[in-house]
Parts: sequence; C-alpha cells; structure tokens
Amino acid sequence: MKGGGLLVAGTTSDAGKSVVTAGICRWLVRQGVKVAPFKGQNMSLNSFVTREGAEIGRAQAMQAQAARVEPTALMNPVLLKPGGDRSSQVVLMGRPVGEMSARGYHGGRQQTLFEPVLACLEELRATHDAVICEGAGSPAEINLRRTDIVNMGIARAARLPVVVVGDIDRGGVFAQFFGTTALLAPEDQELIAGYLVNKFRGDVTLLEPGLDMLHGLTGRRTLGVLPYAHGLGIDEEDGLRVSLRGTVRESVVAPPLGADVLRVAVCAVPLMSNFTDVDALAAEPGVIVRFVDRPEELADADLVVVPGTRGTVKALAWLRERGLAGALARRAAEGRPVLGICGGFQALGAHIEDEVESKAGAVDGLGLLPVRVRFAREKTLARPVGEALGERVEGYEIHHGVAEVLGGEPFLDGCRVGSVWGTHWHGSLESDGFRRAFLREVAAAAGRAFVPAPDTSFGTLREEQLDRLGDLIEEHADTDALLRLIEDGAPKGLPFVPPGAP
Repeated sequence: MKGGGLLVAGTTSDAGKSVVTAGICRWLVRQGVKVAPFKGQNMSLNSFVTREGAEIGRAQAMQAQAARVEPTALMNPVLLKPGGDRSSQVVLMGRPVGEMSARGYHGGRQQTLFEPVLACLEELRATHDAVICEGAGSPAEINLRRTDIVNMGIARAARLPVVVVGDIDRGGVFAQFFGTTALLAPEDQELIAGYLVNKFRGDVTLLEPGLDMLHGLTGRRTLGVLPYAHGLGIDEEDGLRVSLRGTVRESVVAPPLGADVLRVAVCAVPLMSNFTDVDALAAEPGVIVRFVDRPEELADADLVVVPGTRGTVKALAWLRERGLAGALARRAAEGRPVLGICGGFQALGAHIEDEVESKAGAVDGLGLLPVRVRFAREKTLARPVGEALGERVEGYEIHHGVAEVLGGEPFLDGCRVGSVWGTHWHGSLESDGFRRAFLREVAAAAGRAFVPAPDTSFGTLREEQLDRLGDLIEEHADTDALLRLIEDGAPKGLPFVPPGAP
C-alpha cells in the first residue's frame, strides 16, 4: 500500500468524525501501516503548536498521536479561529495571515487556498502508506459546495472514497444518511462508499432491518455500528459549543486517595480556547472539574481556572457583567486558589493595551497579578520547557499578548501572588510531577485533605483512550471493507440517488 486514502465525512457537526478518524489511524498503525491524519480546513478554538512552531487544530494533533507520527502543519493547512459570530482569524500552514469575515472567506479567499490544501494532502500521500482525511460539518451543505475545500471538493480532486458517519444517539440517522447522499451531485455521489453508525446503544439486531432498507435505497452498505463509549475524554474541536453549566469533562472518576475531593471550577468565558488544558486535572482521582458561568458556582470551588480565550477583552467584560470578576477578587483576598492560563492570565493582570485582537486600546484588567499586557501583531507560537514547583514542565504557547511581569514570584513565564497563579503556557498540567505538586499547593491553600495519586500518568491515559478508539474500529467496523476502500478507492457503479444537486 502506498498513498492510499479515505475521507471520513459526517451527517452533521459532532457526528464523530474526529474520533472515527483517530480510531482508524490507531487501528491502521497497529497493522503496521504508516498512516497520517489530514483535515484541509478546520474551524476550532482548540489548537496546538507543532515542533516546527506551526499552529494546527488540536484534533489533528490528537489524530497524529493516534497514528504515532509527529504532527505537522501539512495535516491541517487551514485553521479558522473564530473571533465572533461573523469573523475568524485565518491560519495558513501554521501562521496567521489575517482576520476575515465568513462572507469574505467563502466569497473568494477559500478558493485560493484549494491548491495549497491539495498539495499538502498529496505530500502526505507521497510519504505515507495511507492518509485518513476528516471532513468538516456536512458534505451536503449545498450553499457552500462551490467553494468547498474540505469535504467533496477535496474528495473529488484527490479521488478519495468517502465514508459518512452519523450520530444515532441524536436520532434521525437513516434520514441523515439518505438525505446527505441524495443532496450531492452525481460526481460526488460516485465517491460516497458507505456509512458508519456512531454512538449506538442497545441491541444491534433491532437496527439491522433499517440498515438493509438503507442499502436498498442507496446501494451503499453500512460498514459498522460503533457502540456508545463512555469516558473517552478525547480532545474536542469546538470551544463554542461546550455546555456552560454543570459540565464535567467525560472521564472515569476514581475515588480520592486522601479524605477529600478537590473541586475545580472553570470559568466558561466567551471564545474559550484550549479548554483541554483542564483534561489533565479531570484525569486525577478525586478531582472534580466543571464549567461555570455564575459567581455562586465558585463558592465551593477549591480552585478556579480562568482559561484561554480568543477574546481577552471580551472575556474581561463578561467576567464583570456576570459578577465573576468580584468573586475572583474576593477569592484572591481570602487566599483561595485561582489559576489563569493564556487569555485568562492576561485578564488577571493589571492593564491591557490591545490594538490587535479587540482594538479596544487601554483596558483595565482584574488587577490580581502585577502584569501589563500589550498585544502584538505577531503571534507567539512556541513549545517551551521549564521548571516550576521543583518539577520539569513542558507546554505550548499561542498568543498575541506580550506580558510584562512587574512583581510576584516567578511561575513559568508568568507569576504568582499568594494563591493566584498566571501563565501563558497551555498543556503544563499534562506534566505529571508538576501537576501533582500544583495540586498539593492548591489543597493546602484550600484546606483540603486531598492527596494527588502518585502514579497517574496523563500520557498513559491518553494512549489508553486512543487504543480504545482503535478497538472500536477493529471490533465493530468492517475493517476488510475499509482497507479495500483505502487501497482501491470507491467501488465502480455506485447508484445515483435522486434528486442530487446541480
């Protein structure tokens, strides 16, 4: 096998494209196949910095880990980072190239990116046995088909067979499969090779008559029924759709080692980015993580995290409007722990000068840390390594704000004042020794008899999760059929499902 490929599309956003792509990558690499993930265009506030200093979607970094390869900008050449309802920062080959409205992007810019996107895919195919591509949204978004560079546009140009994933847990999956196929042009339908049902609960024999009827209606087989799997906790793409109240990261909760649990409240700020930072906390036995948006929800929290955001000034205004700013100030005065990460760190500072992100100019921060922030046009993208609390720490940086630390104790690239910490480093809590040391400090400040588990390895847990995804594909999908598609492409003579699209 050399240069084989497959596109994993979905009937909707959140149908499971990212995890199915990761699962196929993990299954293939366990078969000895050299495989890489690819997503031509991604819209996400959760991103990652590669070793060469390029910013890509966090989901593609997770898929690269599933494939046991180093993530590169080739795997996600276009990343759109929303700055509001109608505009996004465009990141091309890992570097920001400007802000653009949705109308401006789909009106012309997107088409100019098609050739670079296709070139990245072909470079990956030339150096790997297989490339598993992920689509975006739905391939049947007929209003966007003319400018599509991530779904059927790339599939048709690269002659990729397409498997469509549907989330049966939401209902209506048969209509979604049929309607998705029937809304595509004949040339696109030729590449729709089969379906995958995701998140099924119950007796699969009750589903089989429907799958047979779907086959009769479309001429395409369902290549697997994947059961609903609890506790995967795999990186999500979209920080805009995270539930704001009472959300707990999906992880297996083990009992605490000590007498107490530790409660972590994450402020669900607007344009929240890289909220995956708290996954490592949720993986700790006895640590309970939830997202909050009201000041009273901070009352019983032992640690409050102000996470990253694509809109620091907007987040500041939101914290003040919600009464959370006052609650954070009271916590700091009482010596109760607060951690700010990236945009959250900037918000905890004394002063902000922003002519870049919000163009708001001079804005007062919350004043909990002696830090002044000036927004630079050039984005900082880095993979720093350092030490804090006597432990080695690795992280990654993605920010326009440049912090001038004017006091406090050094803490990574930021500072600490009493029980308030701030840093630009994402991913620092994935460093096991540092995370345990930090939680001991938090427990002491909160007066909790909480003891971090001495053997929790976030990296090991992540590998176990990726193996579970590989198991789902191996045990519940028709892997022989998937392999034939990857090697040989879509079968010839697939029937047309009317009415189709122009």
